Amino acid sequence: MKLSDRAINIQASPIRKLMPFANETKKKGIHIYHLNIGQPDIETPKEMLDVYKNYNSKVLAYGPSQGLEVYRNNLVNYYKRHDIELIANNIIVTTAGSEAIVFALLTACNVGDEIIVPEPFYTNYNGFATITGVKIVPLTTYAEESFKLPGDDKIKELINKKTKAIMLCNPGNPTGAVYPRSEMERIAKIAKENDLYVISDEVYREFVYDGLSHTSILDIKGMEDLAIMVDSISKRYSACGARIGCLISRNKGFMTATLKFAQARLCPPTIDQLAASAAIDIEEEYFKGIIHEYDERRNLVFDELQKIDGIICIKPKGAFYIIAKLPIDDAEDFAKWMLEEFTFKNETVMFAPAQGFYATPDLGKNEIRLAYILNKNDLKKAMKIFRKGLEKYKKRI
Repeated sequence: MKLSDRAINIQASPIRKLMPFANETKKKGIHIYHLNIGQPDIETPKEMLDVYKNYNSKVLAYGPSQGLEVYRNNLVNYYKRHDIELIANNIIVTTAGSEAIVFALLTACNVGDEIIVPEPFYTNYNGFATITGVKIVPLTTYAEESFKLPGDDKIKELINKKTKAIMLCNPGNPTGAVYPRSEMERIAKIAKENDLYVISDEVYREFVYDGLSHTSILDIKGMEDLAIMVDSISKRYSACGARIGCLISRNKGFMTATLKFAQARLCPPTIDQLAASAAIDIEEEYFKGIIHEYDERRNLVFDELQKIDGIICIKPKGAFYIIAKLPIDDAEDFAKWMLEEFTFKNETVMFAPAQGFYATPDLGKNEIRLAYILNKNDLKKAMKIFRKGLEKYKKRI
């Protein structure tokens, strides 16, 4: 039987598709420093883990499709602390931020509609677009320009009658770019002029450095009917396995429609919502040290990359990723070679080739994404191995 076009065309994740190579390497007793995936080594808050340990109900029942009332009310308080005024009905809890993005696309777009997305972007946007039948129209940004958004004319020339939304990730994965309020207001102005939604992926909102601050699309006046925000606890509380996110909009019609998709999948995970709810009040103390730790990790990785001749790399301002353009032709080939053929003291490094973070063919082929999610000691070892591997790889090609 023939597979669906959707199944054939969906992109394999550049973050995960090299795992078979990594698994074979580990079978040889070789240690791999995983810089390929945004799985932090920061401990998940005890308050969350205690919920799992202490859950004692005799029945693990369905919850409401829009999420548990106690958790949505706690989210209202969380966002209020970030100067975002909401009511519980503005929030639908989702099975991670991934489902929130899929719901947003399903509600905002018909099959064949288009969304404008700055590239490089979170690679799974490609998969979400394939699943929903939506076309990503890339708005290319460049490392040499700190991944700044192009001018209004460049954005507007991509808009046509099929365009339904502009989707941003702020702070950016994989770029680490942080869009200031002026840029968010500029995008909002274009959206209002052309009756477009703005879907803002804000899962890294806490991770902003160099004295900068995060601006939510929900904080831009006049966007009440057009602003859609996606969020997740995965990176915020180092709880990637909990799979709890949310979709937020003040547009009542949009949320009423989205709830029908939520009802079709019944409900988000109950225990994980309770765990996420338990973490909300620890925010200030929890993040004080963590942001400093990530800042130091960022500085370490960036400084080590600067020691490599021919590299192009801009210091990220947010999230915990860095894009590096390497003095080679094929980053995926290099990544496979590092896993299959190179070790230093019986260790090697895994990273994500960046081509899959683009929609424009052939862009990013010589770029990689590194996630600085390991402790500083391991990061230092990993970057030393990375430099040695790149030096040897360049000599053989």
